[in-house]
Amino acid sequence: MDPLAGDWSALALLAFLLGARHGLDADHLVTIDGLTRYNAVDAPRLARFCGTLFSAGHGAVVAAVAVAAGFAATRWQVPSWLEQTGAWISIAFLLMLGLVNLESVLRTPRHEVVRTIGVKGKLFSRLQRTRNPWFIASTGALFALSFDTLSQAALFAAAAARSGGVLSSAALALCFVLGMLAADGLNGIWIARLIRRADKAASIASRLFAVTIATLSLAVAALGLAKLLAADLDRWLEGSELQLGLAVIVVVTGAFLLAMRWQRLVTSRAGIG
Repeated sequence: MDPLAGDWSALALLAFLLGARHGLDADHLVTIDGLTRYNAVDAPRLARFCGTLFSAGHGAVVAAVAVAAGFAATRWQVPSWLEQTGAWISIAFLLMLGLVNLESVLRTPRHEVVRTIGVKGKLFSRLQRTRNPWFIASTGALFALSFDTLSQAALFAAAAARSGGVLSSAALALCFVLGMLAADGLNGIWIARLIRRADKAASIASRLFAVTIATLSLAVAALGLAKLLAADLDRWLEGSELQLGLAVIVVVTGAFLLAMRWQRLVTSRAGIG
C-alpha cells in the first residue's frame, strides 16, 4: 500500500471532521438560527437552507485561501490583524440579530405570532427584509475573515503541498467545507422545523422561541467581546468551542420543548375556563 495515499486519506478525514466541528461553533449556530428566524414566515423554503447558504459562503473563502496558499506553498502566512477583524464582524452581526429579534418580540401584540416587523433604521430594516440567498452566503463569507479560519485553510495547503500541490490543497479545503456544510446545513433544517412548529402552536411558543434566539445572539456577542478585551478569559476558554456550540443546540431545543409545553398548558386552561 502506498503510505502517501494513506496519509492523504487521513488528512482528508481530519479536514472533514475539523469542518464539522467548525460548523458547530456557537457564532455559526446562533447566526444561522437568527437568519432562519427572519425567513421562516415569508420564505420558509429559503429558511431551511440558511445553514447551507451561510456555510457555502464561509467555505468559498476557505477554499479560495487554501488554493492561494497552495500556489504560495509554505511562504504565505495569514496576517494577524485578521483575528480581530473577523471577531468584530461576528460580534456586530450577532448584536444586530439579537436586537432585531428582541424588537420584534416587544412590538408584537401578545395574541399574535412574533414576526420580524417594525424595526427602525435602514440597516436593520434591510437586514430584516432580506430574502436574498446571496446575502446569507455573503454573511458566511464575512465570518470566514478570521485568523483562526484562514489559518486552517493555510494549514491544509501546507500539508497538501507535500503530496500534490494546489489540487491537493483544494481537495482538503473541499473536505473541510463538506464537513462544515453537513453541520450547518443540518442545524438550519432543524431550526426551521422548530420555528415552524412553534409558530403554528401560537403566540406564546413563538415569543419564547424568538426571545431565546435573541438572548443567545446577544450572549455569544458579549462573550466574543469579553474575549477580545480580556486575554485571560480568551486563554481560559481556548479549546471549549465545541462545548459552547453543543450548549447552544441544547438551549434552543430545550426552549422549544418548554415553549410547546407552556403553550399546551395555557390552551388547556383557557379551554377549561
